[in-house]
Amino acid sequence: MKLLYYSLSFYLCLITPASAAAPKETAVPLPCTIRSPTSHAFFDLNPLHIEDPTLSKKTNPRDYSWNATGWGLGYNFTMNFCGPVVEDLAEDGVVGVEKEMWRNVSAYYKQGGKVYSIGQQNSSPVLHGRKLVLNYTDGSPCDSEAAKRAHTIEDLSRREIIDPDDDDKKNKPSKGDDDDEDDDEKVKKPTKTPTSSVRRKNTVISLLCDKEPLSPLLTLSFVAASPDECTYFFEARSSAGCGGIEVAKQTLSPSGVFGVIVMIAVIVYLVGGCVYSRMVLHQRGWQQLPNYSLWAGMFGFFRDLFIILTSSCARFLPSRQGYSRVNGGVGGSGSGRGRGRGDSDAENRLIDELNEEWDD
Repeated sequence: MKLLYYSLSFYLCLITPASAAAPKETAVPLPCTIRSPTSHAFFDLNPLHIEDPTLSKKTNPRDYSWNATGWGLGYNFTMNFCGPVVEDLAEDGVVGVEKEMWRNVSAYYKQGGKVYSIGQQNSSPVLHGRKLVLNYTDGSPCDSEAAKRAHTIEDLSRREIIDPDDDDKKNKPSKGDDDDEDDDEKVKKPTKTPTSSVRRKNTVISLLCDKEPLSPLLTLSFVAASPDECTYFFEARSSAGCGGIEVAKQTLSPSGVFGVIVMIAVIVYLVGGCVYSRMVLHQRGWQQLPNYSLWAGMFGFFRDLFIILTSSCARFLPSRQGYSRVNGGVGGSGSGRGRGRGDSDAENRLIDELNEEWDD
């Protein structure tokens, strides 16, 4: 046991400085994952992602996205998590969205035969206190809000600035009347407002924890929409909304880990045994190896076994002498043939003599 302790301490002394000198690398978070800064719980929304059936390796892949009923709106919603929807939107097109961005739509609805996007793909959930939220932005333009804003600007431009001194100016004309009239015209003339960026539809999804074992993977519900139908709110109940522990990704397989452990054990055994045999037992040469007599005996045993097997198998190999006997006795030269017959005659005579003696 002391030898094992000494070997382990020696090995730890070698690896500790190397591990301490290595700089700590900050791990890049995976898409659609987040860690709580307060509770340190790890959230992973990737199980809610529905893969493209054409790219999925499953035998029966799902070919439709998550659906939610739009209560009171007259249309329903379709969306996906951590990726675009699996439906093909190229046939109908998406209103107000560039064609290159159709493949990144993560939520949409259909109304009047047209497709309206309510958010592009987003793989970065956020935490608002204990609330896990996923936002989809840059959807189709909010046409109703744009019209309302244009109507408001038009009403404001038609207003006149009321000045209590206007009556006095009208009753008392002066040399600057022309200038005042020009100023009034400038005030009454509507000014050009700079064109602002178009507001677009967006989606807010609140992820709630559902630990019921018999519950479905996801229960998606529509909550409400803004009065101008520019922002939509949803609740998603799933086990993915429950914080858990992050599982570290192993770079080695179980067999690789076992092989590393065995290699370390062998190195510790050899190094520790050699040090002990040299320093304590004062051995030199091959005698320094730990348990040298045991390993030498095992080597000798396998060597003898190999010699026995090879020698027993050598008897079944054809030799030159055996072939010469067969050839000489069957189709060889005359001398060889004569020798074969003479030997057979002598054997026959001996057999006959033994038979005669046996009969007597």
